[in-house]
Amino acid sequence: MNVVKLELAPGLGRHLRAGHPWVFRKALDKVPKIPPGSVVDLAENGKFVARGYFDPHSAIAVRVLTRNPRQNIDAAFFAQRVKQALAERRSLIDLTDTDSFRLLHGEGDGLPGVVVDLYGRYAVMKLYSAGLTPYRGLIVEALKAAVPDLKGILGRDEVGRDDAEEDEGRGTGRMLWGEKAPEVLEILERGAKFGVDAWRGQKTGFFLDQRENRYLIRRLAKGRDVLNCFCFSGGFSVNAALGGAKSVFSVDLDPDAIALARENFTRNGLPAEKHDFLAADVFKLLASFREEGRTFDMIILDPPAFAKSQKAVQAAIDGYASLNRQALGLLRPGGLLATASCSARVGADDFMGAVKEAAFKAGVDLAMVEERYQPPDHPIRLQFPEGRYLKFYVMVAV
Repeated sequence: MNVVKLELAPGLGRHLRAGHPWVFRKALDKVPKIPPGSVVDLAENGKFVARGYFDPHSAIAVRVLTRNPRQNIDAAFFAQRVKQALAERRSLIDLTDTDSFRLLHGEGDGLPGVVVDLYGRYAVMKLYSAGLTPYRGLIVEALKAAVPDLKGILGRDEVGRDDAEEDEGRGTGRMLWGEKAPEVLEILERGAKFGVDAWRGQKTGFFLDQRENRYLIRRLAKGRDVLNCFCFSGGFSVNAALGGAKSVFSVDLDPDAIALARENFTRNGLPAEKHDFLAADVFKLLASFREEGRTFDMIILDPPAFAKSQKAVQAAIDGYASLNRQALGLLRPGGLLATASCSARVGADDFMGAVKEAAFKAGVDLAMVEERYQPPDHPIRLQFPEGRYLKFYVMVAV
């Protein structure tokens, strides 16, 4: 294993020794001209601190893989990390009625930039750094060894690949190994069936981090008129209907997502024709419902990330406040607001502050009944607070 040695700027070694996995370009004394994926040893005053891989195209120049100088970055390394992650999932998640979960969660599993979701017997992998390109094959082999009943592995890279063909768009799917995945994968989650568009859908095709929250909605929805905003493929909607909701109104801007949501009702033996599905702008729909005087017993807000950069944080907080205020204007007394944020840059306190502001402006008193964060298959290393992104609150209008 050829290793390039890099000297850190003074004082930064402690940060890495404590367990943080990122090294920004400005933290390096000199930035070398080496290929993506080169193994580098980070040193402070000549003393070894950590070992990682290099990405010349990112502001995060090095992502740390190990703090053990005797550990090689090879096939055995990736095999061990995948095996360990799988063992943790099997010990922490109830899989009796579920066949899908996040198998690798990047920094949380000691493999920064690597995300793998398991959908039944297919794995979908996303690589978030060009520096991972040389290791794609090793990760594929590690997955095959750890999950011997896999049918295939689908690649959905987030960054441009060094080996990509011109007609392969960013983030589009391609088979990395095995039997070609169907256009729509069918999975089982807490006894419910869902179709997943792993080839073209958002992220890897489904949002597995909301699994337990969807199940919670199933328990709370009985007898309620439910509005599910940003419904995507209907995860919360299906669970609300399975829980005995009186009616479910599902809205999303993407007509393909709405079509899949409707199909997911049918998959679960639910009469889709008795519920509403609409491809529309959520903000405009909320405003029109307010004008009509239409109200609901439960409103679910699970929008995409509002803050894509640090500069966008304040605008995101304002956006959450506005969205929740509009929703609260439609919530009946005694109704439930289930509101979520997946913006890592918007912390829990800021998100809660936005909801408080929304309640104040809407003239609604709220009481917290459930406060949740990421499930165990999306682990957060304590020294990597950037990995804490999901907030999910259920509140009752008192």
